[in-house]
Amino acid sequence: MKVKTSAGLADIIGKQKVIDKAQVLDRYSRDNSFTPSMRPRLVVQPRNADDVQKIVMWANQTRTPLVPVSSGEPHFRGDTVPSVPEAVIVDLHRMNKIIRIDRRNRMVVIEPGVTYTQVQPALAEQGLRLSMPLLPRQSKSVLASLLEREPRLEPKYSYTLPEPLRCLEVVWGNGEIQRTGEAGGYYPTLEQQWKMGLAQVFSGGPGQVDYYRLVSGAQGSMGIATWASVKCEILPGVHRFFLIPSDDLKDLIECAYRLLRVRLGDEFLVLNSVNLAAILSREADGIRALRDKVAPWVLIMGIAGRDLFPEERVDFQEKDTRDIVQQFALKLLPAVSGVRGGQVMSTILNPSSVPYWKLAYKGGCQDIFFMTTLDKIPEFVNTVFAGANALQYPVSDIGTYLQPQHQGTSCHCEFNLPYDPGNKIEVGRVRELLQTCSEALIKQGAYFSRPYGIWADMVYNRDAANKEMIKTVKGIFDPNNVLNPGKLCF
Repeated sequence: MKVKTSAGLADIIGKQKVIDKAQVLDRYSRDNSFTPSMRPRLVVQPRNADDVQKIVMWANQTRTPLVPVSSGEPHFRGDTVPSVPEAVIVDLHRMNKIIRIDRRNRMVVIEPGVTYTQVQPALAEQGLRLSMPLLPRQSKSVLASLLEREPRLEPKYSYTLPEPLRCLEVVWGNGEIQRTGEAGGYYPTLEQQWKMGLAQVFSGGPGQVDYYRLVSGAQGSMGIATWASVKCEILPGVHRFFLIPSDDLKDLIECAYRLLRVRLGDEFLVLNSVNLAAILSREADGIRALRDKVAPWVLIMGIAGRDLFPEERVDFQEKDTRDIVQQFALKLLPAVSGVRGGQVMSTILNPSSVPYWKLAYKGGCQDIFFMTTLDKIPEFVNTVFAGANALQYPVSDIGTYLQPQHQGTSCHCEFNLPYDPGNKIEVGRVRELLQTCSEALIKQGAYFSRPYGIWADMVYNRDAANKEMIKTVKGIFDPNNVLNPGKLCF
C-alpha cells in the first residue's frame, strides 16, 4: 500500500531531505518541452549512495514511481517530468562532490550533481579539462550529459559514443548497488582500489557484460548512478580556432570527410549562420544581424598542441588543413565577417551564459536531433525546410548543428526551432512541425538513438522484437518498474 505522506520516506533518510512545498512541486511538474505536465507527490534530495539505495528500496516496498534528476533548470526533453501520478522526484544535485582528480591517469571521479561550471576550473588547476558538448547550460550535470550521450566537440577522440565515460556506481531499480567496469573488481571501496594502483579507467565488465551501457541513454529508467569516472584531456599549451565558410553544404561535407579521415583538428563541428549567430549574440536583434552577415554554413575547427612541441604540432596541422581545404575551393580563415576564431573558441569551450543560448532568440526552443552520416545531411535539411515552409514557419529561424562523432564515422544532426512561448500560434506551429518533421525524418532513415518524448513510440513501434527484449532486461534490473515509468517503452 502506498504511503500518502512524506512521513515514511522522511523517517528513512531524514526530514530535511524531503520537500513537499507546492511551489517546488510545481517546478518539477513541467519543463520546456511539450510533455504534458504532471505534478509529483514529493521531491527528495539524497546526499550519498546510501540515501539513494534507501529511497529505491522504499519505492519498491510502496510501489512508488521515482524520477531521477541531476541537472538544474531549464529542462528540455520531458524525461524529468513524471509520466504517472504520485511520483517522487529524486533530485541528485546536492551530491556534487569531485571525489578525486588523478592527473597521472587523466581521470576524474564525480558525483551526479557536479556541473561543467564546477569541474572545469578544478581540472584546469591540474592541467586537465573535460571534453564538453556544445555550450551546456551552467546547471547541466556532467554525469547526466554523459549518460544522455550528448555529442562531444572532438570526434577524433570519440572512440565510442559514451566516451569519455568509464566506470559507474549504480543503484539498480531493485535496490542493489553495483560498480561497473574496472571498479567492479575484487576491491569493494574506491580507496582500496586507488591503494592498489587502480584508476577506474577500463569501462568493460565486470565479467563479459558492459553494464554501464544499460544506463546509457536509459533516461533514468534502469538505475541511478551515484558516481562516475571520466577520462580527461590534457589542457592545450597552444590552441587556435579556424573557420571554413561555405555557401554550399555539400562542398563543406566533402571537405569535412577528407579532414576527418586523416584525423586533423581537435574541435570539429558545423553550424549554420543561425546557430553561429545564436552562440555569439545574446539578444534577438544581434542574432538576426549576424545571421544575415555570415556565410550560410561554417565549419569550426580547433587545432591544439599539448605537452610536446605544441607550436610545431599546431603549425603543421594548420598547414596540412589549409592544403586540403584549398582542394575544395574553400578557405581556412582566422575570422569571417567580423567573427574571430578566438571569439568562437572562448565561447564554445565554456558553458553557455545565462539565458541559455537556445532561449536567447525568442524565449523558447524545440530540438529535433538524431544520428546519421554526413553525406545524408543535405537530404534531411531539405526535408526539414520543406516541412517548415508547408507550415509557414520561417526557414531563416531554423538553427542547424552538425557534430561528427566516433572519429567521423557518424554524425549528430540537430535542428533547433526557436519560438515565442507566449504566442499560441507559434507554439502550435512548432508543435506540429516537431511532429510532422520527426515522422518524415524517421521514414527517411534518421536514427533517433535518444528517443525522448514523442520519438519513443516512433522508434519502438517499428521494432516489436527489440521492444520486448528491452522490456525483459528492464524486468531483471527494475522488476517493479519504479524507475521513471512511462519513458521509452516502459
